[in-house]
Amino acid sequence: MTATAEFESASASELTPLADYLGSVLRRLRALPALDLDLTQAHGNVLAENVLAPHPYPAFDSAGIDGYAARAEDLLPPGPGRPVRLNVIGDLSASSWRPVRLTPQSCFSVAAGAPMPIGADVVVPVDWTDQGMAAVEIQRLPKRGFGVRRAGEEIGAGDLLARSGAVVTPALVAVLAASGIGHVVVRPTPRVVIVATGDELVEAGRVSQPGQVVDVNSHALTAAAAEAGAHAYRVGICDDDPEGLRGLLEDQTLRADLIITTGGTGTGPGDMVRRILSRRDGGRAGSVTFTEVSLYPSSILGFGTYGSAEEVPIICLPGDPGSALIGFEVLARPAIQLLAGAEPVFRPSVRAHLLETVTSPTGLREFRPALVAERRGGGYTVQPLAGGTRTLAGLAEANGLLVLGERVTTAPAGSTVDVLLLDRRR
Repeated sequence: MTATAEFESASASELTPLADYLGSVLRRLRALPALDLDLTQAHGNVLAENVLAPHPYPAFDSAGIDGYAARAEDLLPPGPGRPVRLNVIGDLSASSWRPVRLTPQSCFSVAAGAPMPIGADVVVPVDWTDQGMAAVEIQRLPKRGFGVRRAGEEIGAGDLLARSGAVVTPALVAVLAASGIGHVVVRPTPRVVIVATGDELVEAGRVSQPGQVVDVNSHALTAAAAEAGAHAYRVGICDDDPEGLRGLLEDQTLRADLIITTGGTGTGPGDMVRRILSRRDGGRAGSVTFTEVSLYPSSILGFGTYGSAEEVPIICLPGDPGSALIGFEVLARPAIQLLAGAEPVFRPSVRAHLLETVTSPTGLREFRPALVAERRGGGYTVQPLAGGTRTLAGLAEANGLLVLGERVTTAPAGSTVDVLLLDRRR
């Protein structure tokens, strides 16, 4: 065994397994308290309770098409070769509200959505007639019930419209509105604040110089939080100043459901975040625990609470952009989903056929950018991207994350591996 392998083996034995760490963190979080919202405002939120239909849909018998509302018994031909003719005794539109009744050998001209006359049980399409106004000749004979939408045929009163945990989509908004629902009880959208720390950081829009690093993380993580469904707020750069960091975080607890910091999680002399947040300050409740996790990259992650008036969950991610983005995917994104009441909290995954042999660090669960494609006949293939997470271009190109477990040191081409699917929809 080489010296490097001995070091990796010894280090890995001291790491907290990723699954254990995630379980311990997510168990400490609770979905945000529910609130009642107008349907339009509720779009994109997660239902906090089951929703039952208070009324049927359609609410009344109505015409499903433009045509003539008639009685099926009046559509029997009077004799061989003789057409059916009915008297048109009125017109009905979708705004008609007075009840009307059919008499034998008569019909109403109706528009789609109009209430059906009493006694009518069929709508003859306009194209099946001579489109007469005082009387109409029917050239094709529909069956009873044709062109009619019966009350409650789609949704009955008391039917379950959506379960707790479902996301309010545009289509669900339509169903709820059609059933007579104007408000729903949902989990609010989590408010997530992102802070980048480090004396070396400078704002984006310029090129890094010696001693300077462009702030990549606060921009990228704000976008990631928004993609995860949060109201994301980029605070920007905070220098490695203890009092400045404390004051900034304290201010953010007033508007945040979750705070994410990036940088300063290591044990070096400049890692201010870890030194400040891992101990309790007088008058401030909560603290952050920094844990070496069996995760590659992003092995050191911080989680805890911060705030004197109200303790707000805080997640501390590494300063390396690739590590920060992977740490967000593994820890912060599930936390946001949990706060929002969404189920499941993790991204979907598939088993895929590996197209290229890859190696992975001993004892670490690696998340590597990759391209996933569906195979003809079913299944998936996955192509690892060059450079891994250290190459931001690879992360930007990836539509999946190849997952290599702690016990995997080599995954040969042709083997089957797990892949997290990244959502790249606009």
